[in-house]
Amino acid sequence: MTTAIIKPQWSPLTIGLMVLGFIIFWPLGLAMLAYILWGEKFGGSAEKAQHYWNKGCGYMRNNHKQHGFGRSDFTSSGNAAFDEYRAEQLKRLEEERARLDAEIDAFHEYMANLRKAKDREEFDRFMGEHRGNRQGFGDNSNNQNDWGNNNGQ
Repeated sequence: MTTAIIKPQWSPLTIGLMVLGFIIFWPLGLAMLAYILWGEKFGGSAEKAQHYWNKGCGYMRNNHKQHGFGRSDFTSSGNAAFDEYRAEQLKRLEEERARLDAEIDAFHEYMANLRKAKDREEFDRFMGEHRGNRQGFGDNSNNQNDWGNNNGQ
């Protein structure tokens, strides 16, 4: 797991970099300001940034008909049969795109669950080793994954 060297928060370092960016070339300062304000949404990883981008693109695709964006505003070709065929194919493609977007979201959720399970396993292993090293704690294997059970133990 990687961490960002410069965290997206208001700190003397980020403020200094933002001011320096505005002095050198104003888009650099603007980019630093955007990073400070919205950097946490991307989570510091390419996967989270890609997921956030896909989520925004999906929102735009799903709402383009209400706002008049996109390819639904084609003018007639003059041939009713071709216009009907085009509308049918565009509808089919939109349904396929929606299905693929749902699969992408399901895959991201699956990967997040895998990461959580791996983190839980590593934490349990650490706690098992840590309990074994502390004085007065032996091998408590019945307590290891009993997070919700507080029966006086």
